[in-house]
Amino acid sequence: MISWWNEFISDKVNCIQNKDMATLVQEALKNQEGELSADGSLVVKTGTFTGRAADDKYVVRDNYTESRIHWEGVKPMKADAFEKLKNEFIKDFNSKPRSLYMMERSVGADENYSLGVRLITTHATHALFARHMFRDSLKNPEMGFFTIFHNPNIVLEPKTFGLRGPTVIAINFERGEILIGGTAYAGEVKKAIFSVMNVLLPDRGVLPMHAGSNIDENNKVTVFFGLSGTGKTTLSTDEGKYLIGDDEHGISPAGIFNIEGGCYAKTYNLTEKGEPQVFHAVNRFGAILENVVLDEERNPIFDDKSITENGRGSYPLSFISDASTTGLGPFPSNIFFLSADAMGVLPAIAKLDSEQAMYYFLSGYTAKLAGTEIGLAGIKAAFSHCFGAPFMMRHPQHYAELLKKYLDSNKVNVWLVNTGWYGGPYGEGKRYNLSTTRGIIRGIQNGLPASTKFTREAAFGLSIPDSIPGVDSKYLNARALWNEGRKYDDTAEKLKQLFSDNYKKISPESAIEYQI
Repeated sequence: MISWWNEFISDKVNCIQNKDMATLVQEALKNQEGELSADGSLVVKTGTFTGRAADDKYVVRDNYTESRIHWEGVKPMKADAFEKLKNEFIKDFNSKPRSLYMMERSVGADENYSLGVRLITTHATHALFARHMFRDSLKNPEMGFFTIFHNPNIVLEPKTFGLRGPTVIAINFERGEILIGGTAYAGEVKKAIFSVMNVLLPDRGVLPMHAGSNIDENNKVTVFFGLSGTGKTTLSTDEGKYLIGDDEHGISPAGIFNIEGGCYAKTYNLTEKGEPQVFHAVNRFGAILENVVLDEERNPIFDDKSITENGRGSYPLSFISDASTTGLGPFPSNIFFLSADAMGVLPAIAKLDSEQAMYYFLSGYTAKLAGTEIGLAGIKAAFSHCFGAPFMMRHPQHYAELLKKYLDSNKVNVWLVNTGWYGGPYGEGKRYNLSTTRGIIRGIQNGLPASTKFTREAAFGLSIPDSIPGVDSKYLNARALWNEGRKYDDTAEKLKQLFSDNYKKISPESAIEYQI
């Protein structure tokens, strides 16, 4: 029988195809890729890269991508350079007798927008990761397939292949192929496919979203946009709600659909009390724990960041007891933009009008703290358009226009949530407790009383509710939480200027449409 990988792989290679979780865990242990925790999770370390190698991502510039990709910030690669690299991958695959792992999956819970994914990898762990993060085999072949050639240990000479360094993530849209080499960080696999979907889906009128979502018993959907660390997974995986997905979705005329089939949750400071469903999902056989420290009894120490603060847990959606079985839902009733504001001036919650929604969506604001990046000192405002700039490779206005189209044609409330600091900047103020943020979200999901009044605050012109059932109202006035009002005003002005400067870079032709 001729298999799809026969054109790449020689007979001396042992091809292990579409195996179950238990087999892949056994293979990973046999290959010494990791060890088991006390509860049976596969615990692995990814070496040099404990996060995405954003500077090593390339896209082949060709007839298809020329007019679709917004090339500012995207590294182009020539088609012949991609082929040269691909041949090096294939050469390495066949360089010795070994086992390679093949997975055939798909992404896109809505079959009308489903893309086939094929993975060839040297590591059983990454085959297991693909089994978790992607969905069952493709049911609708209209969008075709992408094949990922994955080899964390391949040694690439940068000068030979025209690379910035020995690591590469390269996407070829015309050939439907992806090369990932020189990094074992599993997130590269899922984010490469998400990047592909973010280019393909808009041509079909679908808005791809870097967001989590859930649905309640009344069939009301909530969406949480946010960058890493702002709370997408935590807030979308909430007791009493059915999780649709925690990271990647699409909105079509039929409603929302999950792109993925699993979750890839941050584990730093994870507790059973704070996030019970995620905690239990990562502490069981079949789950993968990435860059997490174990104690002497092989229990995870989730507050240990000696390897990285970006520890991760990967598991299929079925590990969440209240996960949606379809990955589908109607158009959302509420959309939350999550911003971890380390300057401590954004309100805990604000309702956005249509112009504000576009402004904050295009801004994609959060904050990075000292230590999260090499050479970063103090607080750095981070703007990532559409809350996912590294993966949203079309012009940001294209995604904004799709969002506006769906907001205009559906009844939906859009909110800005500060999951960061209050009463002062990072180092002086305090961070909002998860219980407070959850209380705010739940109060809005349950529907605010008709008597709720909104006040437009002075700093950003945002509409603030005067009360939310079950939430201490003191948290709703950001300025009043500071000891010195003048200091709040000065800090807010600095953040407003950062917003304005960033917005002009994204959309200079429309920078005056909305000013905060």
